[in-house]
Amino acid sequence: MHSVGLIGGTFDRFHAGHLSLLQSGLSECSSLEVWLTSDATTGTKDPRINPWETRAGEMREALGPDAERLSMHVLEDNHGPASTHTDASAIVCTAETRPECEIINRMRGDNGLDELAIIEAEHVLAWDGDPISSTRIRNGEIDREGLPWIPDSVREGRIILTPEVEAELKEPFGLLVPGPEDDPSVAMSEVLARTEREWGPIIAVGDVTVRALQDLGRPADIALVDGRTRREPWEGAEGLDPSAYDGVLQCESPAGSLTPSLLEACEHAVSSWMEDRATHLIEVDGEEDLAPLLLHPLAPLDSVVLYGQPGRGVVVRWCSEEAKQRCRRLLSGFRPAD
Repeated sequence: MHSVGLIGGTFDRFHAGHLSLLQSGLSECSSLEVWLTSDATTGTKDPRINPWETRAGEMREALGPDAERLSMHVLEDNHGPASTHTDASAIVCTAETRPECEIINRMRGDNGLDELAIIEAEHVLAWDGDPISSTRIRNGEIDREGLPWIPDSVREGRIILTPEVEAELKEPFGLLVPGPEDDPSVAMSEVLARTEREWGPIIAVGDVTVRALQDLGRPADIALVDGRTRREPWEGAEGLDPSAYDGVLQCESPAGSLTPSLLEACEHAVSSWMEDRATHLIEVDGEEDLAPLLLHPLAPLDSVVLYGQPGRGVVVRWCSEEAKQRCRRLLSGFRPAD
């Protein structure tokens, strides 16, 4: 048993893989020095990474009583004190970070110190066979246990809205930005001012919402329309400009339901934006009002989902892990179509 082991990293959105890594270290070390990447460094990597104190707090909470065997430190560079540390005798890593540990051991040799024993932990795999990672979590692909956000039932066939789920959807899911119904640009201008610095895409659901963004010269990154408002044909839909987008997708989703066709279109639009910032207009044959229940689970964290609230304004909802969890639960409450 080693007296002191070292481990370093960002440890954002503390997940099952992080827990396994720390448990591997604690199984061979009496104590671990955890060197968490500084906020100054993470800010240049991805602005969605949580603050140092949040990351440290999540780690302590996940480990419970074993957290007493950790000491927490701020990591300002790639190697921290590992190359000169005189008390540590082990370092914990994964296969990807093992080369850095070997570099550290060469540096220790140059400094006249013994090499650190390298404790290599196995990856914890997500549902799809790929490793769980903070990047995948921030990109909206998986939850912290490596599970998908979209229930299998959505992929297996059309699912129908139930009265129980419908009751939960009656209240706006997000921040209501008020504005006059006859001039959507008022509320939408305020929305754009609030969201201009966000990392993720702006996703707009509904013809009036999509048209308002277009008229303000800032088309949505992902837009869903069905040619209707208040479930009635809308003349303003004729002014929608498909050429404002990199691509146009068609799908079908009858009223009160969600379909694999709609899911496939939303997945394509989100993945295209993530890959090369390509924008898409999704034209829905049926109704698109339930689409946010798919878009939140699919979208990267800090995406912005917008939809109109007739007579009241625009609802803004930032995509978060909480929003994904709520939508997954609601989707599980739908019933299969007959």
